[in-house]
Amino acid sequence: MNQAHQEAVRAAESAGVVVRSLHTPEQMQRAAEVLAEIWAPGGSGEAPVEPGLLVALEHAGNYVAGAYAGEELVGVTVGFFGAPDARTGRSQMMHSHIAGVLPTHARGGVGAAMKLHQRAWCLDRGVTVMEWTFDPLISRNARFNLHKLGARFAEYLPQFYGVMRDGINAGQGSDRALIQWYLEAPEQAQELEPQLMLLEPDDDAAPHLGAGATEVVSAAGDAGVVGLRVPTDMMKMRADRPEVAARWRTALREVMVPLMSSGWTVTGVSTDGTYLLTR
Repeated sequence: MNQAHQEAVRAAESAGVVVRSLHTPEQMQRAAEVLAEIWAPGGSGEAPVEPGLLVALEHAGNYVAGAYAGEELVGVTVGFFGAPDARTGRSQMMHSHIAGVLPTHARGGVGAAMKLHQRAWCLDRGVTVMEWTFDPLISRNARFNLHKLGARFAEYLPQFYGVMRDGINAGQGSDRALIQWYLEAPEQAQELEPQLMLLEPDDDAAPHLGAGATEVVSAAGDAGVVGLRVPTDMMKMRADRPEVAARWRTALREVMVPLMSSGWTVTGVSTDGTYLLTR
């Protein structure tokens, strides 16, 4: 057993699950139901994926896997291959489209176990790069991606999915961060102290910008590390104060896009929800 498989097995054992590929229509039906329970709880909003699509993806050789706690399916991951692009020099990669864990098993290491299983599966097939997107307002996911997995924040994508209608994202815009994970050599995110804060919550938890949208880059100046802090309870804010949560979407976009476009890179995320950018 190679190192990637050993790491995947250890992570699954630590989380108390077994992660395995799914194949049958019955398994795909249950996988779609689990994803619906996560993204459309109680029937709120649209389910994120249909069982038939999972069947087709798996049949074509793509990645569909589930995490089982005993006989119960508690997590699902779905990914598909991206073709090589001679224009950009991109090799074939895996795009991990959706991954979710039931709330009853969240934060127990199941998500990490599924990602490490997907990594080992890709390496078995000669694929060394994986990409996926996540909501940059959910800072715990940012820290998981950069610090736990060793992936990198590659790009900020405004309104990536257009209008979303599932029970989690409806009405909140669909800005996403593109993550790239180099499977043979994960990176090490840095634990840094910001020298300048350009975004942080005010006393009412609303976004406070350290500079106007057109002045962000010049305001960053010669600072070695710039901080952009977002609330760590964004899901609760969306439920209780959706109008303030929507303002955070705009605020983060207004600072992150110009900074990254001018050469700043996200090199870490602190536990208090601060994105740390350097150049």
